Amino acid sequence: METNFRSATLLWLTCLSMTLQAQEQPTMTLGSLWQEVEHNYPGLQAQQALVTSKASQQQAVKSQALPQFKIQAQNSYGTFEGSNGAFFPQAGFFNVSGNPDLLTGTDQTFNTFGSAVVEWEVFAFGKQQQENQAAQAQYQQQVAQKEAYILQLKKELALRHIQNLYATANCDWMNKNADRLKSIKSITEGLALSGLKPTADNLLAQSSYLQAAGQQSYWKGNRQATHIALTELVGNSIDTLDANHVRHFLSFPLHETYTSTAAETVEHPLLTQYKQEASYFEHSSKSIARAGLPSIKLLGGYAIRGTGIQAHTATDKWKDGFSNSVDNYLVGVGITWNFSSLLTNQHKKKALNKQTESAEKKHQTYEQALQTNIEASQVQLKEQVHQLQQTHQAIVHATEAYTMYMARYKSGLITLSELLQIQQLLEQAEKTHIEATQQYWKQLVTAATLTADFDFLFTNL
Repeated sequence: METNFRSATLLWLTCLSMTLQAQEQPTMTLGSLWQEVEHNYPGLQAQQALVTSKASQQQAVKSQALPQFKIQAQNSYGTFEGSNGAFFPQAGFFNVSGNPDLLTGTDQTFNTFGSAVVEWEVFAFGKQQQENQAAQAQYQQQVAQKEAYILQLKKELALRHIQNLYATANCDWMNKNADRLKSIKSITEGLALSGLKPTADNLLAQSSYLQAAGQQSYWKGNRQATHIALTELVGNSIDTLDANHVRHFLSFPLHETYTSTAAETVEHPLLTQYKQEASYFEHSSKSIARAGLPSIKLLGGYAIRGTGIQAHTATDKWKDGFSNSVDNYLVGVGITWNFSSLLTNQHKKKALNKQTESAEKKHQTYEQALQTNIEASQVQLKEQVHQLQQTHQAIVHATEAYTMYMARYKSGLITLSELLQIQQLLEQAEKTHIEATQQYWKQLVTAATLTADFDFLFTNL
């Protein structure tokens, strides 16, 4: 029986502990807010559309290696008087063949023509391969750009959430301060009515309370404004922060330490973006250089032609334009080489090489700055934790001192000005702790942005 009682007691204590922990942990974390942003924010959808666009461009570049198949069909009506001479076959010409002097009938007739041509570039000194790699680099660059955008969006969300928590904490702080001053005002009012204290004490206490009440209105408006700014990113209405959130915001840094879960092998999105940018320019440069070399193509074609011209007679009837048909096919190998592009492509190659060099230098510059900023951020975080521990202890001592001085004032041992000075010290200690907490969380955001790892903040903020 005693064993059952102990087991039931242990179970009850365990459930009570779990309930208290659930009450202390805020329900609306930064991670839950980010899930809403991922689902609703149109900026992310715009970035995904750009990635999909680059993927389609990559497939379009790859499809250029496939045989190019062209087909045409014509039905025309016109003269067929031939002419002697020579010409360059530039775009925009049309062909006429015939001799009206040897034919009877009309000098106008219908014609029918259809053709299908296949052209397959089988060898171009690796130009197509370089174009494919350039398209792949451009796609990866867009993916990295999207990841960098997501990283900045996470940073903006975290900062707005911190601002909302900061404004709520200040609002609660000013409420407590106003309550203390209201209590002092009530005490001075009673002492003044009983003749134990001068009326000036009551007026001074009332003046201090009214100032605190004005600050209450300011922080209330600030809290509402930061809440609206946070809602703009989330896309849906969110609950107002409660005392649990503020308590967690202020006390969490006192007993937890920041640890990044990002693997050392994971590259920052901006570094990846510069790296892929350099790769794109490099492969584009090689593709331009090889475009000046000849290309070898397999050619094949089939054509069918009909005309209204008989053996010795020409007719202008539409149906006769499909008669007297002849068909031909042609296959072969062709080599094309644009010599004049050699000089032009050489200049284009130099320009792309310089762009490659620029992207590589940007990568090196950001990599060096990133590592330095990460080290500086870790040092600053460590010192800020020490600051928070000291400001928290200062609040404890100031609260104890205020309680003792309040008792001495009630006993007539000190003046109201001395009590208000102690109250201001307590007020300043609380304010300093709130400011230090805000700076700690902001520094965590900076560290998370530098390491591209927001897991810690998503879980604990």
